[in-house]
Amino acid sequence: MAVRLNEDKELVATIREGLKQKGGYCPCRLEITEDNKCMCREFREQIADPEFEGYCHCMLYYKSKD
Repeated sequence: MAVRLNEDKELVATIREGLKQKGGYCPCRLEITEDNKCMCREFREQIADPEFEGYCHCMLYYKSKD
């Protein structure tokens, strides 16, 4: 398993700016809760699933099975 940043540098820069503006909370989520603190709970659970491969909700991170 490997987790990496999205290869789209412009997207990564936009999301990082949103994270900065929201104090580390996912810029794609309306609620500011601990579950939405980057790396969000949803993606942490997806990472724990050995069968999951794909992007987190905001597409900042990608998890591969390799």
